[in-house]
Amino acid sequence: MISYKPFLKLLIDKNIQKKTIIEDTGISKGTINRMNNKNNQYVSLEVIDKLCNYFKCDINDIIEYIPSETSNNAEK
Repeated sequence: MISYKPFLKLLIDKNIQKKTIIEDTGISKGTINRMNNKNNQYVSLEVIDKLCNYFKCDINDIIEYIPSETSNNAEK
């Protein structure tokens, strides 16, 4: 599973509202909402790239990978 917790933490740490991100990057409100903790839905790598460029950060500052139980079982 992909989690956007690092992105949400980055917004808090930098005191930036989602509205500002939408205005500054052109990323749609719907796309930003998909990155909500409750949703954790797919967003394209293009969006991740825009956010990394905007914040001048690494991809790990935007997303994190959380292995699911299913993927752990596949390795056994």
